[in-house]
Amino acid sequence: MNGVSANRTAGDYATAATKISIGNRSRGSRTVALALLAALAAALGAGWWVWNRIERPADLTDETGLDQSSAVPTATRLADIPFDGAQAYEYLKQICDLGPRPSGSSGMAAQQELLVEHFTKLGTPPEAQRFRYRHPLTGEPVEMANLIVRWHPERQQRILLCAHYDTRPYPDQDPRNPRGVFIGANDGASGVALLMELGRHMPELAGKYGVDFVFFDGEEFVFNDNDPYFLGSEWFARQYVAEPPAHRYRWGVLLDMVADAQLQLFEERNSVAWADTKPLVDSIWGTARRLGVREFIPRPKHEVRDDHLKLRNIAKIPTCDIIDFDYPYWHTEADTPAHCAPLSLAKVGWVVLEWLGEQR
Repeated sequence: MNGVSANRTAGDYATAATKISIGNRSRGSRTVALALLAALAAALGAGWWVWNRIERPADLTDETGLDQSSAVPTATRLADIPFDGAQAYEYLKQICDLGPRPSGSSGMAAQQELLVEHFTKLGTPPEAQRFRYRHPLTGEPVEMANLIVRWHPERQQRILLCAHYDTRPYPDQDPRNPRGVFIGANDGASGVALLMELGRHMPELAGKYGVDFVFFDGEEFVFNDNDPYFLGSEWFARQYVAEPPAHRYRWGVLLDMVADAQLQLFEERNSVAWADTKPLVDSIWGTARRLGVREFIPRPKHEVRDDHLKLRNIAKIPTCDIIDFDYPYWHTEADTPAHCAPLSLAKVGWVVLEWLGEQR
């Protein structure tokens, strides 16, 4: 893709002391006054004890400025979520252990072998949609391949879930070493890892929709500012138009940068601006709200150039982008598993799985 932390503050509490002065009175009067003071102190103490033990209404506005009063309490533990974020995180680390995975590299070839083996074990060997692109620097042809995994292929109405699986050649936004090593844990591995785990749930998916996973190559095979992005999604979209398949895609959902340990998923501006994709965004973010997953923040923030542009504008597949573009390690050497979290993958995977089950 081509392209806040919120500070949480507690409210301040103050107490006002009432000053009582006792004048020059008789001993009896002073005794009565002291007794009254003792009773008042006891009452204040009891009131403070009760105040600290009753359940006071929570602030219904979260750090995003949104009223969460109608949301279900958010799931905060992996054990509370019926999507295995820990396993997805293990897949993420396994992918990152392969090293950089730019298009045409040995790392990419190793990742392709990993995905073929994984999905073959799940009973759905991936199809390779192969194409070539000229290397921007050397002019040599680079072999690329989108991988397609089809679930319930007999269903002619389908949903497309996708992610890019290549990594940028260099961490060009790194302040110290922009020609260093780019692992792409969040930007590259996170969407792939989530789909790897989601695949374990697909055989029992009921309803009228089949689902295709597509892993796009060449999303950011970019060495200079003028190099084109989204090679794999553009190839896929043009093939969909030039050689129409028997099936049609009702919706497309792009998963990109979904493992940030400080996850914030605002609605992407293109996705809510297009009339044909706005209902899709409302539906997914509505599922998140129903589940109490507050990391899906129902207001737009970033306009992101990403693979969904090609799918929607060329193939006419209404596609939205689920992306955390507030990730501070974007395109730097620090985009590593250490800045990703199993809980983030669990929450996004849960929302997507539940949303799929709602499509009847």
